[in-house]
Amino acid sequence: MSLITVIGLDGGRLDAEAEALLSEAALVVGGERHLRSVDVDPERAVVLKGDLPTTLDRIEETEGRVVVLASGDPGFFGIVRLLGERFGGEDLCVIPARSCVTLAFARAGLHWDDAPVVSAHGRHPRRAVNVCRAFSKVAVFTSPDFGPAELARELGGTDRTFLVAERLGEPEERVFRGGAGEVAEAKWSDPNVVLVLDEARMTGERGWVSSGVEGRGPWALPERAFEHRSGMITKKETRALVLARIGPGPGDLVWDVGAGSGSVAVECARLGAAAIAIERDPESCERIERNAARHGVCVQVVEGEAPAALDGLPEPDAVFVGGSGGGFEEIVGLAAGRALRAVVLTLVGLERVAPAAGILERAGFEVETTLLQASRVKGIGSLHRLVSETPVFVVCGGRP
Repeated sequence: MSLITVIGLDGGRLDAEAEALLSEAALVVGGERHLRSVDVDPERAVVLKGDLPTTLDRIEETEGRVVVLASGDPGFFGIVRLLGERFGGEDLCVIPARSCVTLAFARAGLHWDDAPVVSAHGRHPRRAVNVCRAFSKVAVFTSPDFGPAELARELGGTDRTFLVAERLGEPEERVFRGGAGEVAEAKWSDPNVVLVLDEARMTGERGWVSSGVEGRGPWALPERAFEHRSGMITKKETRALVLARIGPGPGDLVWDVGAGSGSVAVECARLGAAAIAIERDPESCERIERNAARHGVCVQVVEGEAPAALDGLPEPDAVFVGGSGGGFEEIVGLAAGRALRAVVLTLVGLERVAPAAGILERAGFEVETTLLQASRVKGIGSLHRLVSETPVFVVCGGRP
């Protein structure tokens, strides 16, 4: 097998090097629109469709130069990864063009060093959607099965602005800016990239690392970092274990059921996860929103009483249940049936512990129960004493 050259296309003219490589190629591989754009002889062209193994075999069997055509920068969520895995990097040459993400942000007139870029192409889109819920500026590579309309429907009810950029660099280029409702009802052409913007939270702060993933400092924050009512907050020692068992990160979605002050939801959001806080008390809902704004994160607040308020919510990776009021066993059962990875509960009453653990075990979770008894050192004049916090049972269920 000879050298494979991957040429990126962005709608502009090819340079002399790329033109020469195309004219010399024994085989040119690309999508139908890519092959049309460079006017390749049919006898030496292979359309890149669903049967990738057969196409890769054809490339390997070809004597002479092979050119693979791709969109934009083929090393960025593109075919370079697949070719490198099959043929190695030594025989691979890449000539990139402008990425469609670069062009989309340019059309929007926005800087994008702080924007995560996610792909819903060739994979389940839920993690990409969760990143859009959590971050204020996201670029999404869509797919024919999950395009701008489907993305907008998933994010309906959020205050997001969508910028849909179709066929960038081509004569049919179109850029549309609007809300979720408008995007969800429209028809869109492939290929496209979508910018999802929470304009109220977008800042001009200058970062030092790309993709908006810079750390937010300590976690398991002290109670004074949150507005709360009469000590109704998950204490920092308990919250440390809860967060460790939830394991929140970018692409995850966490439910905080009976959220109170929303301290767990806010901390999960600070660690990059999407978070939904479910709380029945209207004043507490307002408090959660203020706590989220204080820490510069997005937490979706659902005012209502569980379990009814959980109906229709998107699939969670993890669920935290911080209360043990009415309908407790039904809430735990629903959480166990929906959570993809973990369910964590904090309980004060011993009578709740065994039933909760049993529900999780019957749902297939591996269960760990811990009694946390923390004491803090407090000064009395020149002396110090230990002041104990209320003991709390932490019941953790994880998928094996």
